[in-house]
Formats: sequence, structure tokens, C-alpha cells
Amino acid sequence: DVTYVIDRAAIDRMIGRLRDEGFTVIGPTVRSEAVVLDEIESTDDLPVGVGDEQEAGHYRLVARDADTVFGAVVGPGSIKRFLHPPEAPVLRFVRSGAGFSLVAPAEAPRYAFVGVRPCDVAAVGVQDRVFLGGAARDATYAGRRDGAVFVVANCVRPGGTCFCASMGTGPRASGGFDVALTEVGDGEEHWFLAEPGSELGDDLLRDVGASEAPDAAEERVDELMTAAAGAMGRVLDTDGLADALRESLDSARWEQIATRCLTCANCTLVCPTCFCASVDDQTSLSGEEAVRVRRWDSCFNEEHSYIHGGPLRPSPSARYRQWLTHKLSSWVAQFGSMGCVGCGRCITWCPVGIDITEEAAALREEVAHV
Repeated sequence: DVTYVIDRAAIDRMIGRLRDEGFTVIGPTVRSEAVVLDEIESTDDLPVGVGDEQEAGHYRLVARDADTVFGAVVGPGSIKRFLHPPEAPVLRFVRSGAGFSLVAPAEAPRYAFVGVRPCDVAAVGVQDRVFLGGAARDATYAGRRDGAVFVVANCVRPGGTCFCASMGTGPRASGGFDVALTEVGDGEEHWFLAEPGSELGDDLLRDVGASEAPDAAEERVDELMTAAAGAMGRVLDTDGLADALRESLDSARWEQIATRCLTCANCTLVCPTCFCASVDDQTSLSGEEAVRVRRWDSCFNEEHSYIHGGPLRPSPSARYRQWLTHKLSSWVAQFGSMGCVGCGRCITWCPVGIDITEEAAALREEVAHV
């Protein structure tokens, strides 16, 4: 396969072409002391010269080399916010004579994601199986997902809570992208290896003036990716983990975790694959309009499992157990893969620093010694 070498100016041309074709270009940018995904117009909006420091319950921005474009890993937001929005109308009716008429949904936005990480692109693949892989396609997700463009930035410097190498989702993207960029910066040297992942991606690279990469460039990137895979801040052994968790349901470890867990739902909100939602029906005061709205929900909310007579999971330990065992065990039976891509957000953004890799390892060890 042909790979290319481009510079920062070529990325600007790529962003410009996507915008000219009607895409809303989304990329990492700095907002309120964090790197978030938001609309960008050029590489000037990217977190140039910015990196991040992440640990359990800890996130800080730090300075990188002034020319570094993709020095920050992931912030609290993910692609999920755009393809599976926090709030979206599912059905809308307006009064028509003696009854109501269904209003056609608004045209879905066209998104191009530039500078997103391999773990986030892998998370889109997971959500594809959830929303598009069953008997019925989710119309809201499908409308935003169809035709989306992905320009991924491979991770040269993994974060302190990253474990994508354990999940097979990084640090180098293996699929699901149109273009994959690897930033190489060493003193005077600064360039990007660009790998097309689709016909569109190849067309984009040729259009912005990319030149074919020499063998030495590809070898240099291979070295960087090997080093990055060995520099992960966390490790998760997934071999036999789903079975081990199924055997751990009565473990006392769940109550130990619950003494720390605030059931705040931060982990599910920042997770790029969690998809739970609730539905509310709203009627205008005039009675002329009725809307069914879907909103993000969380298995950490007591009401999420409410049925007649009360919630199925009334305790924090039961709710944490539901989240972790679904993510790393029962998800496999439902969707054919684990519901975790190793981004580490749930560790970083947990106020009390609960670590999913630590808890999974402890539960596995406990089962092994029963």
C-alpha cells in the first residue's frame, strides 16, 4: 500500500477542502483547561504545543514542543457526542386538524473528524455494532454516521491511563479511517506519515499535494509505534477475562469498590462506547406539538433499572458491578467484542480514581484462587 509524507500546511488544505464540501470539521482543541472535540477551521485551532498529564482522578495540560500538533492524547469528550448526541428528538408531532402529523426529522449534519485517536475510531466501530448491527438501525445514529470522514492521529505519546495496546485498538489505527497520520518531530525535523484507508482518503492526500513516503520514513514510524505500544500507562489482560468476571458476581470486591464509588456517572459520560439512554415525552403548553426526546442515561443512576416496585440495582455495588461486567464480559455475548477500547477516560475522570484495569485484575486474581 502507498503511504505519503505531508506537512502541516497540507493538513490545513485537507481541512479546507472538507469544509468546502459541506462537512463540519471536528477536531481536538483547548477549551476550559482541557482538550475537547469541537468545530475547527484550521490547524491553528488544534492544541499545537500542548500535551496532557493523566493519572487516576488527575488531568492537567502541559507544554509540548512548540511545533507539536497532536501532542495531547484524549480529553473528556469523544466522537460519541456527535454521532450519539446527549439529547436528540426521536419523534416530533404537530397538530393537524383533529389529529397529529409526524414531522420529518431534520437533515443530519455531515461530520469530518480530524486528529481523533485510534481508540475513538475503534469506539465508533463498537457503537456501529450496537446501533446498526441489529435487526433495526437507529435512525439518529445512522443519519450522523453515514458518510462521516475520519482522519485519525496515531498516538506517539500514550497517556498515563491509556491501555489501548491491551485492547488491540492502538496506538496505531488498524482500520475504520480514511486517513491515518503519524506525527514525527525531532529537533529540526517535523512531518507526518499519511496512510490512506479508503478511496476518499487517497483522493484527499493526492489533492493536498502529498508525496510518496520513502522506506526510511515508514521504518521511523514503525519504531515510534512500537515504542508507544510499550509505553502505555496501564495494562489489561483480556485473556479469559469475560469468563472470570462471570464467576465473580458474588465477590466481596464489589462492596469494597462501592465504599469509594460516588455513582456520579462520570465514567459512563466520558466513555466513548457507553450508549444507555432514557426517553421523555414532552408536550408544548399550547398543545400544538409533542416531542419524544432521547437523553443519555447511566447504569449508575438508580432510576435506570427502575421497574414497578423499585430499581433492580438499588446499591452502588450492584450498579458498579453491572457497568464493569457488561463492559468487559456480557458485551462480548451481545455485540461480539468488549465495550472498552482502552482510552483510559474512566480512570482519569473518576473523582476518586477508581481504576478499571486494577479492579478487573483483582477480580480475576480472586477467581483464580477460589
